[in-house]
Amino acid sequence: MVLETIAFALIGLAVGFGALVTLPAYFPAARSLTVATAVIAALLGGGISRYALDDHLPGLALLFSAVGSVLLVSVLARPDQVTGTGRHRHRHA
Repeated sequence: MVLETIAFALIGLAVGFGALVTLPAYFPAARSLTVATAVIAALLGGGISRYALDDHLPGLALLFSAVGSVLLVSVLARPDQVTGTGRHRHRHA
């Protein structure tokens, strides 16, 4: 149980730092907010899935932890504020 919790936290750290390294312009908020959101989402996703699966499939709980973390970190992404991408959105009234 303790090792799974550590694994969930490491998954969250990997997702958070991975998002900041691969797409830094998409996350204008504080870097700590992105990483903290990823870690908390991974812990919650892993804990809920571990409870729902009744500790029978720890690999699946790790997968759900990663997916939950990625989904919640993607909510923080702001691709509309990225400049210099060459794509322009025209807003019509």
